[in-house]
Amino acid sequence: MISSRTGRARVLFGFLVMAALGFAGPIMHAQERPAPNARNGAAPSKTLPADPQGKPQAIHLPTPSPTDRQVAEMVAKTLEQYHLTRHRIDDEMSRRTFRTFFKELDPTKVYFEQRDIDEFKRYDTQLDDLVLQGDMSFAYEVLKRFLVRVRERLPLVEELVKAEHDFTQDEYLTSDYDNIDYVRTPEELHERWRKKVKYDLLLQRLAKKPLPAEEQKEKVLKRYRYLLHRMEQTDSDELLEMYLNAVAGSYDPHSSYMSPTTLEDFNISMRLHLDGIGARLKAEDGFTIVAEVLPGGAADRDGRLKVEDKIIGVAQGGDGVVDVVDMKLTDVVKLIRGPRDTKVELRVLPAGKTDPIDYTMTRAKISLTGSEARAQVIDQGKKPDGKPYRIGYIDLPSFYMDVAEANSGKEDYKSCTRDVRKLLQSFENVDAVMLDLRNNGGGALTEAINLVGLFIDRGPVVQVKEPRRGVDHYDVDEAGNGFVYRGPLVVLVSKLSASASEIFAGAIQDYDRGLVVGDQSTHGKGTVQTVLDVGRQLHKNPQLGALKLTIQQFYRVNGDSTQNRGVLSDVVLPSIWDHMEVGESHLPNALPFEKVDPVPYRNLGWANADLKKELQELSDKRRASDSEFRKLDADIERIEVRKQRKSITLNEDKLRLEMSRNDKADENNPDFDQPKKANGPVFERTFYYNECLAVTEDFLRLGAGSHVVSKF
Repeated sequence: MISSRTGRARVLFGFLVMAALGFAGPIMHAQERPAPNARNGAAPSKTLPADPQGKPQAIHLPTPSPTDRQVAEMVAKTLEQYHLTRHRIDDEMSRRTFRTFFKELDPTKVYFEQRDIDEFKRYDTQLDDLVLQGDMSFAYEVLKRFLVRVRERLPLVEELVKAEHDFTQDEYLTSDYDNIDYVRTPEELHERWRKKVKYDLLLQRLAKKPLPAEEQKEKVLKRYRYLLHRMEQTDSDELLEMYLNAVAGSYDPHSSYMSPTTLEDFNISMRLHLDGIGARLKAEDGFTIVAEVLPGGAADRDGRLKVEDKIIGVAQGGDGVVDVVDMKLTDVVKLIRGPRDTKVELRVLPAGKTDPIDYTMTRAKISLTGSEARAQVIDQGKKPDGKPYRIGYIDLPSFYMDVAEANSGKEDYKSCTRDVRKLLQSFENVDAVMLDLRNNGGGALTEAINLVGLFIDRGPVVQVKEPRRGVDHYDVDEAGNGFVYRGPLVVLVSKLSASASEIFAGAIQDYDRGLVVGDQSTHGKGTVQTVLDVGRQLHKNPQLGALKLTIQQFYRVNGDSTQNRGVLSDVVLPSIWDHMEVGESHLPNALPFEKVDPVPYRNLGWANADLKKELQELSDKRRASDSEFRKLDADIERIEVRKQRKSITLNEDKLRLEMSRNDKADENNPDFDQPKKANGPVFERTFYYNECLAVTEDFLRLGAGSHVVSKF
């Protein structure tokens, strides 16, 4: 918890999702076969009889770890005692957990049947009592039934893949899964799967480079076979994480249990470095495939490993090569990762070739520079003297911080505030700074507080409410190096800007220190999480994962929470996200919006209401004659129509037309930009960012450029 009224603090977090921190999937190396239990070396599985209503068959379930009961019990009791709401784990929480766990396994309701739900309904109000005792039997029973159902579906999928389908017929596949029932009859089951498989085949037919018809069918079949194979590899850590996430998620969307593997990825995302070969991997059809070679890493310096290469074996420490085909991605990652300066041997099947090659590499420290703050100075428009305005652009993907080094007292730990400070100091004669938080899902709360201190010399930044202590506020770090930038500031936001991003944007807006530009509102995540190491709590081996627990709610200095509502932009630009079910208000069990009393703060007078109104009008007028924004408006209209329909057409011509329109929309849509690569351009002049620059130019021309600096 925050230990002082300035920015220095024990680290608290406000994440939207892990993916928002710049990982397109954990920066792992892959895995796919049951490995010995990471905690105790337990055997990977045991064989239990199948569903008595189905044909007998061997179902392999993971073996519970001896510590699972203690972990589950500790997580449940900690939620009761320390969650922000102090809600008891009771029948209401039991019902929420029940629904969430089934939805996690079968979100489209094609595997479980209504008879399964009816049978397990006896647990509907018992899960609270069971989890408080550390009893995981429900999770194992449900997983066992799920595996039975997945096996049962495979013959039906094979039958439907081989069947003839009429792709000229006008029929639809529902996409409103929350409002459909589980199937009750064989006829319902067949019809639901017929449409699902037809849609899968239709997507293959409409691929940009479609395979021959028989290969299309085989690709669909492989996907369903691989799902069964992958689910049969579920180990006790994964099942424990899945189930305890359902329990924690009954409190709010951001409380969760992280298995040891997930916790390690979480820590990597915060410290922005790890030891390994420097490759981002993905799993596909049982193979571990290189998705990206990270610049500056061991693989990049070696030069042999390429994107789309398949890693089929790993050896280390003089041991023989371990076959990793069909091994889980996370297990392959564990084999490839290791201490820096040690060697690892990869057996690689180069893309497009049939003969494998062995590569030996020396592991090294990998800095995840693609997730660091980066900057560029951009020329825009003309000043009265004819020279262009100079805009210092900074892209900040997350509020990262090396937690371990910070807690150990190391002075030069990795910090986004330090990085942004250096970038600001590197700017020469810029007329304004544009800070881009559009894809920033949050991070360390203390970093958000300290970052505000680079732009405001003193005063409160955020208020935090904790049930036992009430409401307190936290100021910029006056003991630090002080603020470094006095000039005009524009903050770019979107629906993906969450938590720590909202603290920063809200403070800048409340102080009237700059202009907030972007989507109608930010994400709306106004809660604070802390990470509790489960092993340390139990005074045992620390490798037992961690509980990410919502313990506080934060509020702006004006008294408003950002929870559910988010931060409203001063100048709103059209956005696809504003018309999709994105944001805190759409998440299950989200906490409500609240207000507290404001605290005294200063109005710095950079953008009053009249100026904001004029800037919005100028932007609206400019966009009305911009062909790219008109296309975006048309895309938004189509999304609204599709939202009302809540279904997907299975007519080939109609779906081809829809997909063509969607592809064109994605090409021009700033909301679907891919994460920026470390060696890619910092700033790209898309039509959207051109408008952001134009708004900044108007801001300078109409008021900010002549702002009296002495007000600081």
